[in-house]
Amino acid sequence: HSAQILRRIAEPDRVVSFRVCWEDDKGNVRVQRGYRVQNNNAIGPYKGGLRFHKSVNESILKFLAFEQTFKNSLTGLPMGGGKGGSDFNPKGKSDNEIMRFCQSFMTELYRHVGEDTDIPAGDIGVGPREIGYMFGQYKRITNRYVGVLTGKGLEYGGSLVRTEATGYGLVYFVENMLKHQSEDLEGKTVCISGAGNVALHAAEKAIELGAKVVSLSDSKGTLQASDGFEQDIIDAIKSLKSEGKALSEACESVNGLKFHKDQTPWQIACDIALPCATQNELNEDDAAALIKNKVRLVAEGANMPCAQSAVDAFREAGVLFGPAKAANAGGVAVSGLEISQNRSRISKPADELHQMLRDIMSDIHERCLEYADTGEDAPDYARGANIAGFKKVADAMLAFGVV
Repeated sequence: HSAQILRRIAEPDRVVSFRVCWEDDKGNVRVQRGYRVQNNNAIGPYKGGLRFHKSVNESILKFLAFEQTFKNSLTGLPMGGGKGGSDFNPKGKSDNEIMRFCQSFMTELYRHVGEDTDIPAGDIGVGPREIGYMFGQYKRITNRYVGVLTGKGLEYGGSLVRTEATGYGLVYFVENMLKHQSEDLEGKTVCISGAGNVALHAAEKAIELGAKVVSLSDSKGTLQASDGFEQDIIDAIKSLKSEGKALSEACESVNGLKFHKDQTPWQIACDIALPCATQNELNEDDAAALIKNKVRLVAEGANMPCAQSAVDAFREAGVLFGPAKAANAGGVAVSGLEISQNRSRISKPADELHQMLRDIMSDIHERCLEYADTGEDAPDYARGANIAGFKKVADAMLAFGVV
């Protein structure tokens, strides 16, 4: 308190805001606003995603950068917290328009990032294509080939396992939560929301570990498989999504699937719920439905998909709850491993990275338990994650004095 640590963490080190001018395919000059919030680098270079979405503003990015600081701390890797992006929406844009925007964006951002300063990654609206365009522009401007971005393609410094890391890491964290209760995933019924990268890979790993995954969803509704999805169906859905098709189209060729239009998965009875779609998607009414159906465990695959009222309801009902900053930290953990591979100019094999991811998620679970209040029916993982993440950053800041 005397060193005002919380206030110093809550106030970003700096917020960089800049204009991004680009030209569309019709020759019209377009103007967007770009940002990079560098929240805290007490334990390592700033690290966090770039988000391209019409909803992006400084307030959202400051909050995300604040949360990212503690998530990165929990991984045990030397990474500070940051976040950035633009109100540019890649949807409906041509590849050339996206390339021109990314190049213009990096022309402004490049002077604020670097392998020892700030290492952005992808986020909503920023995938391998956008990372490639930005990395190419950084290299072009600086004449340096360094790991200034993560989420790169394998051909130019990316890491194996990065694509599946968040979804797999989520399931590994759930596996540890169950193990602490002397249980495992075998035979458990799992509801998953979303049908993107995190949701599909979480489903894939849960199926591999013996669980029965009964739902996926998108903005149009929920796809239910009463007998559980098989891996070949997950593969088919991946293919559909890569073609930009809706989840409902999976029903057309596969027996046993049912699409519930404009519904979320949370009315379906399950042992485990994994919200992997978007923030605040699971509200108090959804929590009540899950609790009524005797859900045992909820873990966040998206960034804070459970409203606070839902979290409070789970806590009161004694439901095991894995908060996002711990449960979905697998993605940024493998981004951290990509940084170390870039520094060493090596590429680690997939089996080694899978084991490192599994170990990191196990370590995060143990850090949460260290500070969780285990006197209740269920350990308070949210409390444990908040304290463990905060303490490492705070101790480093105290060591530096007033800076």
